[in-house]
Amino acid sequence: MKRMKILYGVQGTGNGHIARARAMASALSKQSDVSVDFLFSGRDDKAYFSMEDFGDYQTRRGLTFTTEKGKVSHMKTALNTNPSQLWREVSEMDLEGYDVVLNDFEPITAWAAKKQNVPSIGISHQNAFRYSVPKKGASWLDQTLIQHFAPTQHHLGLHWYHFQQPILPPIVHTPKQIDNQKHDFILVYLPFEALPAISDLLQRFSNRHFICYHPEIKEVNQQEHLTFMPLSYQNFQRDLHACHGVIANGGFELPSEALTLGKKLLLKPLDGQFEQMSNVATLESLGLASSMQWLDPSIVRTWLDDEPAERVIYPNVAESIADWVVQGEWENIAPLWSYLWEQVDFPHYALINE
Repeated sequence: MKRMKILYGVQGTGNGHIARARAMASALSKQSDVSVDFLFSGRDDKAYFSMEDFGDYQTRRGLTFTTEKGKVSHMKTALNTNPSQLWREVSEMDLEGYDVVLNDFEPITAWAAKKQNVPSIGISHQNAFRYSVPKKGASWLDQTLIQHFAPTQHHLGLHWYHFQQPILPPIVHTPKQIDNQKHDFILVYLPFEALPAISDLLQRFSNRHFICYHPEIKEVNQQEHLTFMPLSYQNFQRDLHACHGVIANGGFELPSEALTLGKKLLLKPLDGQFEQMSNVATLESLGLASSMQWLDPSIVRTWLDDEPAERVIYPNVAESIADWVVQGEWENIAPLWSYLWEQVDFPHYALINE
């Protein structure tokens, strides 16, 4: 049997994309006749961390969105975009020898596969927005970006609920050998918010312990009931498993992990980013999270007194997708869809219409 050679392109701007790729790397490594090369774009080379699972991975500049004070800055995004360099990176991408390109919203490998007629499969949360799922604040430009930012032949969308659409449950990577001992602290991860604003918010609640991870923190810093931590995949996973609840922005992967671990969620969407606005509105409508539109101490105070959450049971989606990719019947998602959603179990309080 011929060994399947895969190029996996991953959007590097958000750690959620990388976490999802980490789960897929583990699943694909269990396939005996598969080899995988990884390419990441959208982040400075030196800003990647905890990348041991990806072997000798490649990086490119690609495209990214620039944020400032908790909002997408469209002007800075435009100024930091270099279309000629992007097209050069696409043109220089040689896909000879690859059987298929897997893609998590990464433009260079997606467009290179399109140009070179190499089969491609998009595996991302963004692909869920191609279908009739809840959307909030989606402009014509947002919908255009979903369709054309990283075009692929086949689309696997990921979401917390299927909404009667051909999308799959979340890919959640749960590391082994994690200390599951519970502690009474709140984990805070608001990378798009200004660090002084986060500190000002948390200082108000001196009777609670918060552990806050932020890109601007370079070493551990203890300030009374606040612990500030530099980014670290291993340390973050340890604290995510042990915490009482999570305060975060409105990404997809971290809330997915928190839901599977039974952590209560308070989410603040990134202003101007329709995906995060949609995510937060969706989880709130499903009864699975609380939200705040700004760093609102009154909402935090109420949420801190809320009852603990119950786990959402999601299956091992990554391993099922890996099997499906190797089988090669990429036009047929129906068996995969039904097999995975049959295994999902929501808490009794979830507002799910089956």
